[in-house]
Amino acid sequence: MRPAILIVDDDLAHRTMLETMVKSWAYEPHTADDGDTALAAVEKRAYDLILMDIRMVRMSGIEALDAIQKVNPAIPIVLMTAYASVDTAVEALKKGAYDYLTKPLDFEKLKITLIRAMEHVRLKDENYRLKAQAGELFDRRNIVGKSPAMRQLLETLTQAAPAEATVLVTGESGTGKELVAGAIHYNSPRRNGPFVKINCAAITETLLESELFGHERGSFTGADKRKEGRFVQAHGGTLFLDEISSMPMSMQAKLLRVLQERELTRVGGEDVIRLDVRVVAATNIPLEEMVKEGSFREDLYYRLNVVTLKLPALRERREDIPLLADRFLKDFSEKNRKDIKGFSPQAMDRMLRHGWPGNVRELMNSIERAVVLSTGAYLEAGLMLPDFSDEKPLPAMAEPEAILPLEEVEKATIIKTLHALDGNKSETARQLGITRKTLHKKLKSYGLMPESSGQATD
Repeated sequence: MRPAILIVDDDLAHRTMLETMVKSWAYEPHTADDGDTALAAVEKRAYDLILMDIRMVRMSGIEALDAIQKVNPAIPIVLMTAYASVDTAVEALKKGAYDYLTKPLDFEKLKITLIRAMEHVRLKDENYRLKAQAGELFDRRNIVGKSPAMRQLLETLTQAAPAEATVLVTGESGTGKELVAGAIHYNSPRRNGPFVKINCAAITETLLESELFGHERGSFTGADKRKEGRFVQAHGGTLFLDEISSMPMSMQAKLLRVLQERELTRVGGEDVIRLDVRVVAATNIPLEEMVKEGSFREDLYYRLNVVTLKLPALRERREDIPLLADRFLKDFSEKNRKDIKGFSPQAMDRMLRHGWPGNVRELMNSIERAVVLSTGAYLEAGLMLPDFSDEKPLPAMAEPEAILPLEEVEKATIIKTLHALDGNKSETARQLGITRKTLHKKLKSYGLMPESSGQATD
């Protein structure tokens, strides 16, 4: 596939000449007759490079450079002008232009500049991808987990975050959809812009339009001054629409128009406001089912569902429970100024067997409550889950994959075997082919046994 170059020049003859030249170099040329039409073109598709004149009638190259970078900052832009000016060159480069050429163009220099610009972008993308794979760039934003399901989620998240595509985050309540939305924002080119959140279920239908789009003074009773909506507040950043499934049909139509046109008007207003916002939506109800039922617009669903990230329930990644529990224990112990070393074996066993219908949020709340009420060095099962003493055991924890670190495989195997043998340490040690002393040492390192306990009996 040939690289696509957008040629922007209000001089038809010069634009046509460049189009012919670029095509002869095996590029795919596209054209725009001014800065405003170039901006409209960039909003519709991604180009590999933009070659743009500075002096144009309706929107100058400098103005178009600013606007285009807000839409897609990854496109290299090479500016041209017949008026050689050091000040103009410096301004263009400061604003993010890749290079600056003067007219009449030296075609050999132009060809070299195009080659270098595209190679620079290719190497930059490759470097970013390799660093992301190595975990050097990705900010997890407190997302914890090494299970296969979480590794797959983080891999997709790493690829989706730097893009501009709308993302739909799905999963049961309490699985951490807001954390994922935050990770998308803070790992994107918009990380320095605002991250604005709104819970669509927490606002009445009559106020939701005003909250999203803003309103003018006097537009309805109580509107004593102009208010900017969440879309405008999120300009240059990301807007997180939580519980999008609860949005009324009438609002769905208005939201769809805003997403399609990338513009809005305030309630009671006439001014059209252009938007530079990335949208991330979340739902705990499958939208495809709502579409079939007729309670969610199909066109809006496809507009939101460009990239989908499905968060697994905690019961589907129980091997992550010890990691999450350790993180929450540390955080809440520090917050409540308590010196709690870990969990008793019975508490960890209860956590591993519990179904966690409230997912990670329920686990977090259970540990916070236990930390607040604990008077010992280790959290006990009764403090962890006092209301679930008669729960039925769930199926055994899934085997960790071989690519996990050896210590994680060993830890999961020991905990699983101890669980299967109802906490019988002697039999667990025998089955694993290790001594009871070694088993006790391992359990202490996992925080599953008090440091002062000697040769505890089974």
